Amino acid sequence: MTLSVNTNQPALIALQNLNKTNDEMQGVQTRINTGLAISSAKDNAAVWSIAQDQQADRSALASVKMSLDRATSIADVALTAGESVSDLLNLMREKVVAAKDSSLSTQARTALNADFQGLLSNLTQVVDSATFDGANILDGSQTNAITFLADADAQTVISLNLQTLSLGSPKNSLLAGDSIATLTQATAVLARLDTTIATVNQAVGSIGSQAKQIDAHNTFVSKLSDVLETGVGNLVDADMAKESARLQALQVKQQLGAQALSIANGAPQIILSLFGNG
Repeated sequence: MTLSVNTNQPALIALQNLNKTNDEMQGVQTRINTGLAISSAKDNAAVWSIAQDQQADRSALASVKMSLDRATSIADVALTAGESVSDLLNLMREKVVAAKDSSLSTQARTALNADFQGLLSNLTQVVDSATFDGANILDGSQTNAITFLADADAQTVISLNLQTLSLGSPKNSLLAGDSIATLTQATAVLARLDTTIATVNQAVGSIGSQAKQIDAHNTFVSKLSDVLETGVGNLVDADMAKESARLQALQVKQQLGAQALSIANGAPQIILSLFGNG
């Protein structure tokens, strides 16, 4: 090997190895700091691109879940109100059947009619109050079924159908002016009331079925989001145990590389000994 003060090949090789070790160490430290094995397209373009696509879908599912949560709330409010309407109709029937008693006094019949009128008013209040975030599927204010997001591409929707239960609607043939003050009126009201009870109960059952469907899809979306998160993690997350072991190995390698460079840099000092007795 040629001894030269201009070129120190062992020192150059030692420096290259030390720089390589430092680069590897920087990469390990980045993975430890971020927790990611692939944090940018430079690390692995193909895997990074796949992970970004899946992350975009997962982010979109958060919007889907928000939409479904709103659907659940609207359905729950409507279901609660619908059940209350059904209970009120049952109470009305009790009053109407009692009013068909021909032996009732005028005073008793007047009291029953007042109770009936109060229940009619209460029914209207319940229907009008069944609103969540401006949406009411019971009072007839909506013209079309309400649709909600069902997938990350916004191509599929899930619907909540209208079930108008207000007085005078197709599902509720009772009217605000109905009275049971006479036997004839009570007889006429009872016929329409029985029909209304059947149709209202059917409508409330339909709301319950749709609410269950929305809940099931919401649960699916939550699970799908979790699966996507796990999938992205499998692609880009760093194995911290391996990175810790690799860091310790590189630290030792770095120390050895620094010592090797120091030794290589000291080699030209031998040349001085050649001229020491000159």
